[in-house]
Amino acid sequence: MYDVTIIGAGVSGIFMAYQLAELHPDYKIMLLDKGKELSERKCHARSKQTCSCDVCDQYIGFGGLGKSEGKFNYTNDFGGHLGRKIGAERAEELMWEVDRILCAFGGEEAELYHTHSQELKEDARNAGLEVFTTSVRHLGTKRSRIVFQKLYEFLLDRIELQFETDIYSIKKAEVFDINTSKGTIQSKKVVLSTGNSGSEWMYTQCEQLGLLPGPARLDLGIRVEMRGNQLQSILKNTFETKLHIKRAAFEGTTYCMNPNGRIIRKYQDGLVMPDGQNKREKDEPGSNLNFTLFVPSFYSSKEEADQVANQVIGGINRERDRIVVQRLQDLKKQQTTNPDILKLNSIVPSLDADAGNLIKEVPHVYLQALLEFFDCLEQLIGDRIDEETLLYGMDGKFYEAKIPTNDHFETEVSGLFLIGDCSGETHSLSQAAASGLYTAQMI
Repeated sequence: MYDVTIIGAGVSGIFMAYQLAELHPDYKIMLLDKGKELSERKCHARSKQTCSCDVCDQYIGFGGLGKSEGKFNYTNDFGGHLGRKIGAERAEELMWEVDRILCAFGGEEAELYHTHSQELKEDARNAGLEVFTTSVRHLGTKRSRIVFQKLYEFLLDRIELQFETDIYSIKKAEVFDINTSKGTIQSKKVVLSTGNSGSEWMYTQCEQLGLLPGPARLDLGIRVEMRGNQLQSILKNTFETKLHIKRAAFEGTTYCMNPNGRIIRKYQDGLVMPDGQNKREKDEPGSNLNFTLFVPSFYSSKEEADQVANQVIGGINRERDRIVVQRLQDLKKQQTTNPDILKLNSIVPSLDADAGNLIKEVPHVYLQALLEFFDCLEQLIGDRIDEETLLYGMDGKFYEAKIPTNDHFETEVSGLFLIGDCSGETHSLSQAAASGLYTAQMI
């Protein structure tokens, strides 16, 4: 009999297990995952079609998506609604505790940086924009693996970990019976921390327990690649800036701004998207700056949101890894970017994408949002956006539909908790990890 069984060894599950082991060394704790331990996660496929993993190591296994670039934003301005759930001050305290733990396991070698600037906030407001601020510990891929491997070794001596385990059913009587491919587990409490990758499985389990999900959110946006010095006036005192535009028809927020970075292909849920790579990921920095302007939309269900993402991004992909790039001046003139002209572009694309016409491939609202954002941005920086700026379609961020939980993240089924992104309350690594710490303390 286990006191607590955590299903999903992503960031929220790991930090919850850590906190429980620290607070209650007498507890019997099990951490289960469908994927592999970190050292065995080795998928090198360039696309889902070429992936030979039974369970893809890119997304599932110890560390979850935290093993990628490991970007921890410590803020309530974005990244979820943890501050609304448990109080802004408590959420911020827990996020800084997450940072302390990361540093204790080797994260301190990644420099902490801040994006706070009162002067920039006022200038942005005058230009019709809002600035979201944060403090950031950007571990990078290599450092993330080191940190999470050390966390794994810490947990190995304190709790039970079980990988490559399928969970067929969760039933509740006096205690929980968890039927798995490796036998039945009994537990007093069960915590689901399966993230976006385990959403379909989670909804099935919750439905069998009488819990139904609500509406779902989907963010889509154009990835922008511009001259490396184009935003120098607003980045002179920060590594990156997160800007927000709000209009009657839409709102949008910049995400993952990478000075001297590159654009790479991101493979997720069978879709291929343009993603930003930090300059620390390569020995030689790039010469451009990139970011995505994400525009959120809301749907009656996660299934409906996924259908829209597949229609838009999948339509661009055309069952391969196709991404479309268009020059800003061509978008404004409503004309297709010519591949030969693209070769002569002063801003050299860092991603090999198909020259094309986003007007034919992307819903209008995303292009409208980007062009209006550029108008405001020009006012803010006091300079025209280079007409040879490159626009890539299309990036996406996916969210879980919310299943109701109380302020302890406990569902209507007593003893069953949802934490991290599968709770629908957190959308960032830092808030997911903090939700794990918080729920462990509540338990």
